[in-house]
Amino acid sequence: MRIATFNVNGIRAAQRRGFEDWLGDRGPDVVALQEVRARAAAIPPGVFGDYHLTYDEGDVAGRNGVAVLTRRAPVAVRTWSGTALMRAPGEMHTESAELGPEPLARGLGEFANQGRYVEVDLAEAPITVASMYLPKGGLPAHLQKPGRMREAPDGGARYDRKMRFLSAFARQLTRSRRTARARGRELLLMGDLNIAHTRSDVRNWRRSNQAEGFLPEEREWFDSILSPRTLVDVVRRHHPDADGPYSWWSWLGQSFVNDIGWRIDYHLATPQLARAAVTAGTDRDPAADRRMSDHAPVVVDYDF
Repeated sequence: MRIATFNVNGIRAAQRRGFEDWLGDRGPDVVALQEVRARAAAIPPGVFGDYHLTYDEGDVAGRNGVAVLTRRAPVAVRTWSGTALMRAPGEMHTESAELGPEPLARGLGEFANQGRYVEVDLAEAPITVASMYLPKGGLPAHLQKPGRMREAPDGGARYDRKMRFLSAFARQLTRSRRTARARGRELLLMGDLNIAHTRSDVRNWRRSNQAEGFLPEEREWFDSILSPRTLVDVVRRHHPDADGPYSWWSWLGQSFVNDIGWRIDYHLATPQLARAAVTAGTDRDPAADRRMSDHAPVVVDYDF
């Protein structure tokens, strides 16, 4: 079973840059998408081919939006908002599904309607698949230096929001993993986590020690959600000693050409599923002028 995660940075832009060709050529069975950035009615017809779409678009137009594409309709769907948008292959219209209240960990309520998490139970295999878009965050107040930042100083507000999210999401993730196990399913969390976990996940890690996405407290949080008995970083398991493979490069300068990237897109799987992975890597675009997004798809083949 081929499973991919891809932050498309806007599905309409990604379509213009070749998303449909990639989807047809690679033929994944399941795709987790982040930053779809479109109201359901504005998603280009046919862009998802013969896949069933499950989508949480969020409440802010043009921002966020997470989806899962599957060959068969999911057995069950869960979102933090309690609603999801569903579209069958060949359909022009997207149906809204009321899912009922899903228990949320303390602190997640403020993020529930932002289009950051959708979870489906696959019909093809006993796997629960989740697509996640974690807030980018910012720097804590003491590291903010006016004139040396691309964004205006905010007193640490974006940093504080991300840390609140991480704390709440860790509790929710434990709940999701245990619930999947109780249902006889493995859990696969995929998506853009906006954190590079180790030095091997950032090309210029020395310069990045005080950059959002590589702060010590963010990396410590990442440590806390991984273990041989809970969740395993599937790509790192297959590339234990490699730098990368990176999944994000800035649009600026020669970052992509020189492979000055970050690995911030992940497959995090429960141990049995992680052991079933036979190949794992990144579909890096062949040239800078042929990039579909500032991210690249992360693709894993599971013999499960």
